[in-house]
Amino acid sequence: MTGGTTGAATTAGTATVTGEETTMDLAAATDKTAATLRALHVPGRPLVLPNVWDAASARMVAEAGFPAVATGSAAIAAVLGYEDGEGTPPGEMFAAIARIRRVVDVPVTADVERGYGLSPAELVERLAEAGAVGCNLEDSDPRTGALVDMEEQADFLASVREAAPDLVVNARTDPYLSRHADPLADPLAEAVRRGRRYLEAGADCVYPIRAHTADLGALVEEIGGPVNALCAPGSPSPAALTELGVARISFGHNLHLAAHRYAERMVSAIGAGLSPYGVAAS
Repeated sequence: MTGGTTGAATTAGTATVTGEETTMDLAAATDKTAATLRALHVPGRPLVLPNVWDAASARMVAEAGFPAVATGSAAIAAVLGYEDGEGTPPGEMFAAIARIRRVVDVPVTADVERGYGLSPAELVERLAEAGAVGCNLEDSDPRTGALVDMEEQADFLASVREAAPDLVVNARTDPYLSRHADPLADPLAEAVRRGRRYLEAGADCVYPIRAHTADLGALVEEIGGPVNALCAPGSPSPAALTELGVARISFGHNLHLAAHRYAERMVSAIGAGLSPYGVAAS
């Protein structure tokens, strides 16, 4: 009986060690993938991220040779039937991120708005479960559009960093957004102030979304860390943004919006009894 007990314990012990080793291997692989994503943020040689909204668009971006995939929360919300601004239930958003991660072999960074009311520890856990090694976190209140107190946001980012030392954090700051009830007189100065503070709190990159083109050079110089620029209709091309020294270029919901409008023209053509193809392309 003694021998049998010892054998069972040895077998169980072996299984436990194997499980621990598997967990450690997975953690090491995740850390390596995060390090790969972080290293792609190079001022003047930026990481270009055509934002995706589902598994099909993620595959398309990865197969085109882009070294990472970024989700867009507004686009995913529209696909899932919800409003932007944390209208998507967290479970559905993280499930969408997981589906995207499942179909690509490159690092995935997820736009998770302001965190859906989750604690930093839970937010980090949900990101890890979905397979994302990076995230966007913004400093506007999703309900009101008002800027969150800078120190409150910095504390939040610091807690996220503490919970996930290897997570690549892109800190979006929103002084340039027109939705604020009281537009800022000097959004450049506020974006620089917040950007510096967020880097101190542990962010890897600062995203002054919709910054004026004329301000981008100053933002790159004065923030003192990697800067993400938005490439939207009417903004400079990725090549021109590269010349300004940004380290990351993203497209928000604009690719999904353009694809949707193209499909709308096709549907309208069909409704008019026409072939959708030439009409939609014109």
